[in-house]
Amino acid sequence: MKFGIIGTNWITDRLIKAAQQHPDFNIGAIYSRSEETGKAFGDKYKVRNVYTDMVQMFQSGDIDAVYIASPNAFHAEQSILAMENGLHVLCEKPAVTSVEEMEKVIQAAQQHQVTYMEAMKSTVMPSFLNLKKNLHKIGPIRRFVFHFNQYSSRYDKYKDGIIENAFKPELGNGAKTDLGLYCLAPIVHLVGEPKSVVKSKYLLSTGAEGQGSMILSYDEFEAVIMYSKISDSYSANEIQGENGVIEIDKISGPESIIIKYRDGKTEDLSVPIDFDTMYYEVEEFINCVKNNQIESTINTHEISLQVAKLLQ
Repeated sequence: MKFGIIGTNWITDRLIKAAQQHPDFNIGAIYSRSEETGKAFGDKYKVRNVYTDMVQMFQSGDIDAVYIASPNAFHAEQSILAMENGLHVLCEKPAVTSVEEMEKVIQAAQQHQVTYMEAMKSTVMPSFLNLKKNLHKIGPIRRFVFHFNQYSSRYDKYKDGIIENAFKPELGNGAKTDLGLYCLAPIVHLVGEPKSVVKSKYLLSTGAEGQGSMILSYDEFEAVIMYSKISDSYSANEIQGENGVIEIDKISGPESIIIKYRDGKTEDLSVPIDFDTMYYEVEEFINCVKNNQIESTINTHEISLQVAKLLQ
């Protein structure tokens, strides 16, 4: 399958490195607003088809699908344009910046009968899928405590007065969309939408969210999430139940998942991985295209819509 690549940043490099482990992944073309940047990126991956006109790339016949890793504010518009040209879309998270955008994206996928999937890697990783099968073992759930706090490599520049994209809310960026999303999506995957939400946030001078927290209320339990781009945390994530606790190493890419029962016994739910963590989202997407599915049965359109509501 020939992919068009939109975005020439570090996340694109990571995706390509992982995707190259899949036998059906090929890069057919690259788009960049700058011809120089596009050609440099193309040279790195031995890709000759480089475009500065997105529509021209979409209509070139060089690609079957597109991977979108542009700034968040452009995701919906570019996804819809690609689908209108008959291309399948794997779009980096967050897929959209509003519920209205997500509804339009879903409508486009249905109208043009192409695959659309939000590239949420954690929820298609083997250990997380095994967690879903074994969640019942801790008995009635009482609390989720998920967090993603990671001091941004760009924050020091921000404090020196250099504002990079990571702290520009007009591009859809901020701690909640960049990091909090990794806490919200797994909860929705496991237990659905909450009954109500209480939010707290700290805004930087640009208006971008530096850190925040949310309490999601359900009938018999709650979910507490914390996220930050201006501080770190090294504690584990937990799902607390009456019969035990499930401990998760990294909510953004769960590999180690252990049940600690109240009687002192433990059970390892971890599934060894043979590939880069981003491989699994590519595999799921390619399988959907092969099976003529407009959406993944894991990273569904409805879940992306529910998460968009929580982000908004």
